[in-house]
Amino acid sequence: MEQEIAGLPGRYWHALPDGRIQCDLCPRYCRLNEGQRGLCFVRGRAHDEIVLTTYGRSSGFCIDPIEKKPLNHFLPGTPVLSFGTAGCNLTCKFCQNWDISKARALDRVQDHASPEAIAQAALASGCRSVAFTYNDPVIFLEYAVDVAQACRERGINTVAVSAGYIAPEPRREFFRHMDAANIDLKGFTEGFYKNLCSGKLAAVLDTLAYLKHETKVWFEITTLLIPGENDAPAEIEALSRWVRENLGRDVPLHFTAFHPDWKMLDKQPTPRATLDMARRIGREQGLRYVYTGNIHDPAGQSTYCDACGTVLIGRDWYDLNEWNLTADGRCQSCAVFCAGVFDGAPGQWGRRRQAIRIPASA
Repeated sequence: MEQEIAGLPGRYWHALPDGRIQCDLCPRYCRLNEGQRGLCFVRGRAHDEIVLTTYGRSSGFCIDPIEKKPLNHFLPGTPVLSFGTAGCNLTCKFCQNWDISKARALDRVQDHASPEAIAQAALASGCRSVAFTYNDPVIFLEYAVDVAQACRERGINTVAVSAGYIAPEPRREFFRHMDAANIDLKGFTEGFYKNLCSGKLAAVLDTLAYLKHETKVWFEITTLLIPGENDAPAEIEALSRWVRENLGRDVPLHFTAFHPDWKMLDKQPTPRATLDMARRIGREQGLRYVYTGNIHDPAGQSTYCDACGTVLIGRDWYDLNEWNLTADGRCQSCAVFCAGVFDGAPGQWGRRRQAIRIPASA
């Protein structure tokens, strides 16, 4: 017998002829009887409607470098107030934040904060942005949108770190309120998504194409390379070619290292050579900005001018140690634009990670 579910009314659902309610937020389209929760756990049916159980609740707040999201071309060097809630609408066996995203009890979301309190805290702490991260923000859409609106009123940007697994109608609302995003393209075969994530690749590709062609959201892509699962040269080449042909050469692509976690403790960490290979393939496919991540690799994490090869932004982990961009984002050597969102001089936040407490209300 399901326990009674308490939460605030959610959007994107409809009643079915058989008496169930279908959640229309993501491509899972969970069909629920009274008292049942969707796979994400945080959306459920209560009193003949879908409710969100984590509105106003967080697993904690931290100030991070924007490069940690990772976003290398969005206000480099600036601090971003980061938080998540609990739950996820994918079941990735390799999840690196499984203690939050796989939570099946709300004791992981003890912090409470209103949208206005979060926006005000970002402003007071000098953050240029607020990031919805650690777990996928599409499952707490209503809360994320309200936070984004409060931030926009105060001149604060919002960033979505997401797997992009969202249905078309809510996708329009969600990304209308975002300024930047990092989309986790987990692999490039339907088999990978089906067997390791219980999802569908096509839905994520649709989100990426939507962001490129129908929004002004600055976005970058991250692919975690898992030995023996999605690291074959042919798959990396196909992924890179799809990005170039469908999204263009200027979308940054991050290949990051896997470490054993959650239900894939038997896998070895990603070798450095695999990341180097992936970066080389991406560049050979014509992508201008291809990065490595989760390893110490200043060369693979720095930004170069595509025209003359000048180091535009030098990086050592999350520290910026070189800056050769003009105020409007041009190479200082040859005046060619670097794609991205730049605002004069870079920030100086560096690699710090600072926990922050936020009052429940502003």
